[in-house]
Parts: sequence; C-alpha cells; structure tokens
Amino acid sequence: MWHRLEIMGRFSAKTMFVLLALAVAGYAFAFLYLPFQSGNPFAAQFAISGVDVPLHFFLGGLALALAPLQLSAALRRRAPALHRLSGWLYVGCVLIGSIAGMSLAFHAQGGVPSRVSFVLMALMWPCLTAIGIQRAIVGDIAGHRRWMCRSVALTYSAVTLRLILGIGAGALQLPFIPVYIAAAWLGWSINLVVCEVLLRWPAIRARHRVLPMAPTNPVAG
Repeated sequence: MWHRLEIMGRFSAKTMFVLLALAVAGYAFAFLYLPFQSGNPFAAQFAISGVDVPLHFFLGGLALALAPLQLSAALRRRAPALHRLSGWLYVGCVLIGSIAGMSLAFHAQGGVPSRVSFVLMALMWPCLTAIGIQRAIVGDIAGHRRWMCRSVALTYSAVTLRLILGIGAGALQLPFIPVYIAAAWLGWSINLVVCEVLLRWPAIRARHRVLPMAPTNPVAG
C-alpha cells in the first residue's frame, strides 16, 4: 500500500516538474513576441536592455526545457549520445544565459536586496554546471549527476520565482516589491535545499532504517 503510494507520488512529482518547466520555458519564448506594455515597469526596463533580455529569456527558457531530458535516466540508458548532445546544449545555454542574467541583475526591480540575489545566482549557475562537466570529464559519473542536479535546481528557479510571485502578489494580494525581493532569494535557495535533501535522502533513509532485532536465546533455568 505505502509502496504504491510512494510510486504514485514520485510519478506525480515528476510529471508536475516537467509540465511546469515546459510551461515557464514556453512563457519565456513567447515573452519575446509579446507587444510592449507601457504601464509595465519590467517591459520598460527590458526595452532598454539591448540583447540581454532576449539572450537570457531564450537561452534560460531553452535550458529549462532541456532540464527534464538531462535528468531522465531512461534517456541516459537508451540514447547516451542524445543525452550528451542535449547536455552540451544545456551547458551553452547556461553559460551565455548567465552572462546576460548578470547584466540584468544590476538593474533588477527591488533595489539592492534583489540585485544581490540575482548576481549570486548568475555566478553560481555556471559554476555548478562547470563542476558537473569537470566531474564527467574525470569519469566521476555519480559526482557529475549530483552537480548537474544542483545546476538544474538553479535553472528551475525560474519556475519557483513565478510560483512565489503568483501566490504572494497574485493570490494573497501582498505588496509586489517585498514579494519580489523574497522570491528573488527563495526562488533558488528553496530549490537547492530540496535538491540536497533529495540527493542525500537514500543515505538518510538507510541510516534511520530500523533493523530487526536478533532473537535472544532464553536463559536455561
């Protein structure tokens, strides 16, 4: 019973992960073709940002769309060449997208608090990805997978940030700027915490597994 529920929970979580990634990636692609909105401060800021916005949105969206493929064990087993090809494409998107993101971070809404968060994320994103690639080059496949999971956790911050904004500023009608600052920090920090828990969970569960007690022989009277 519990095993079946666990399987269903994992399947639901994986499905939601993929659907949200594709939805936000699609939004990023579509945003580049949306008409200019004069009352939107983001639109006004993006309009004067040059190529940073299209580079960050398109490449970040493409990295997000590729993330489920990179985490797919079935793809790694059945099509390792495709896994490597999409992996290098993901790395290229992260490297260029992070440079564009760094440029945008210095002018982010919310002032210094949100800008510091976005700068940190723009630095960590390619660094974690580079460590993952280095692990693969030296043959540490397990390490490669762990570090690429951390990279994907930062990529997925595009989803988490929008969920926080939708709940805080949308559903709860809280003031936008405080919610945006909170989302700037929680969008990637929550993901990294969840990622670390999932990576360490098998070892944690093994340590806390209750072992059956050995039977004791009755003492002869």
